[in-house]
Amino acid sequence: MSKRIFITGGASGLGLAIARRYVAEGWRVCIADVNDVRGEEALAGLKQADAFYLHVDVTREEDVQAAADELQKRWGGVDVVVNNAGVAQAGAIEDVPLADWLWILDINLLGCKVFTPLFKQQGSGYFVNVASMAGLLNPPMMSSYNATKAAVVALSETLQVELADQHIGVSVVCPSFFQTNLADSMRSSDPRLQLMTRKLLKKGGLSADEVAAAVFHSVMKKQFYILPHAEAGRIWMLKRYSPRNAYAWLLKRSTRGMQKPAAH
Repeated sequence: MSKRIFITGGASGLGLAIARRYVAEGWRVCIADVNDVRGEEALAGLKQADAFYLHVDVTREEDVQAAADELQKRWGGVDVVVNNAGVAQAGAIEDVPLADWLWILDINLLGCKVFTPLFKQQGSGYFVNVASMAGLLNPPMMSSYNATKAAVVALSETLQVELADQHIGVSVVCPSFFQTNLADSMRSSDPRLQLMTRKLLKKGGLSADEVAAAVFHSVMKKQFYILPHAEAGRIWMLKRYSPRNAYAWLLKRSTRGMQKPAAH
């Protein structure tokens, strides 16, 4: 019997690329999204008889619970849950509206609460939580995005220990810029940053399919930190082993173009 994977934000971008990869490897795939048109188009593109789409708003616990119930009904459970749905926000700390903070927190801080009881009942399971290098490197002008992605990393580190005795595995994915549609839903209080983000995503060194391949192979090896971009991984190592003030100076210097012009 082929294994089973559930992917939030699976109608486009990295979520869809992960779905394609797992279909190619013979897995049964369920993609979830809030965009039903994209979801049905994505499902048709997968060309797998056992794949299906579910409408899931990840900010609504009842939606996620309904998805877990449907997976148990159709497949008798699920082996891997990919918490991929996410959004971005950019702007100076004083300019980001509270509504944007609440929006990004609701979507990006996906708990694993709903699927943990199912995994415990099965005696196994695996969470793949999609964070970002922004959650490890913390560039300026992205306070809400950095904070939520750092929280995804912290949540993953917590669950790796908390759920180990129940044979539940965890990986956290921290990609840098790659070719995806994240900017489509991005909010920004600074138009410069939105334009810059679009350019960086377009110039990203890896495609979504390449990041998805890294996810697949790393999860097979049960690798906790999945860092598809080698250069970003080296910068993270530099941050970990450098004095904080030295790293902060280097980050400030390298991100000068992102920062808000000083008032005169």
